[in-house]
Amino acid sequence: MSRYSKKHSRKYQLWNFSRAYRSWFVPYVNSKIHPKQFRPYLSFLYTDLNCNLNCHYCYSRGKDIQGMTLGTAKDAVNWLKSTGCRVLAYMGGEPLLRKNFIIELTRYAVDNGFFVYLPTNGILMDEAFIDAIGKAGVSVINLAVDCIDRHQGIPKYLNRIKPQFEYLIQQQKKYNFITFFNINITQHNVKDVKALTEIAHAYGIATDYHINEPPPIEYRDYKHLYEGAWITPAEFRAIDALVDWLIEKNLEGYVMVNSVEHLREMKPFIRGVLDPWPCQAGKMSMVIRLDGSFAPCFELYGSDEDWGSIYEGPKFDPDRLSKIKQRCTPTCLSTCNFQVCHYTSSFLFTFQWLAKHAYSSVLGTS
Repeated sequence: MSRYSKKHSRKYQLWNFSRAYRSWFVPYVNSKIHPKQFRPYLSFLYTDLNCNLNCHYCYSRGKDIQGMTLGTAKDAVNWLKSTGCRVLAYMGGEPLLRKNFIIELTRYAVDNGFFVYLPTNGILMDEAFIDAIGKAGVSVINLAVDCIDRHQGIPKYLNRIKPQFEYLIQQQKKYNFITFFNINITQHNVKDVKALTEIAHAYGIATDYHINEPPPIEYRDYKHLYEGAWITPAEFRAIDALVDWLIEKNLEGYVMVNSVEHLREMKPFIRGVLDPWPCQAGKMSMVIRLDGSFAPCFELYGSDEDWGSIYEGPKFDPDRLSKIKQRCTPTCLSTCNFQVCHYTSSFLFTFQWLAKHAYSSVLGTS
């Protein structure tokens, strides 16, 4: 690497560390200073439930649902800002079904001091969008890819979006955003998970892993309950070996969103013997639905319970949440909420998270 490249990489790392510090660590400290106030650390904004794909493991409620209006989205940003939250993660569906909406909302959120996280399957990305979202100030682009080439019921594969991926990597240091792979571990893709991990490491980007989970509640429009590639006892040995391999790579310095603790819990989770864990949904993290109403987490998006809204305030009653979590956490291993729980358990872990996501060379990243 040339002296100029090293200097540019260091500037890129410091920029992302500084941005993460302002958007993650400062709100975290304020939440500790004001423990009786509702100060979410991380917010998930559902902009669309519609999608351009039909992944069999996805139990989103389907097509032809009107997405969030720009007015509601900006109202959500304003409300979150008033609570001290500075992290906005888009959710779907596929957010890029409305590219101009996402660009304008990102620009508005960034102007208001937000760290903006954009997940996408990448298929609708093109060079013009990558440049536009980069100029708007996006912080993270999370590419959902589960395999190298297509498997039945799993249409998110890397070779389908290779040109977009290559351009994304070329532009990330120009616009100071971070790219990483989001990988769902299913019955069918153990070898692909390893291959994608090595590809990500070769490109110097992070990875994020989920264990494929069946829907926790009944969704009337979900049609793939018996073909969602859920992990069965027949796959336990292969998944165990994969988890051990991922832990080994994590300890070697491969940059992963998942903590080693989260990876370890995948083994009891797939066997149905996961112990309840101290999920912070509805306290440190939250979901904002299409209409501006609240839910504690993704898994309870379809719940009929009233959790409040951006227009009337939150109704996250701690006792009610505690009772629900005693029932739901043994059957849920949410990567996002587990990491919020893990990395906000101490100042040390929070700084570790900041360093990882800024690609700190101290952690062995290239």
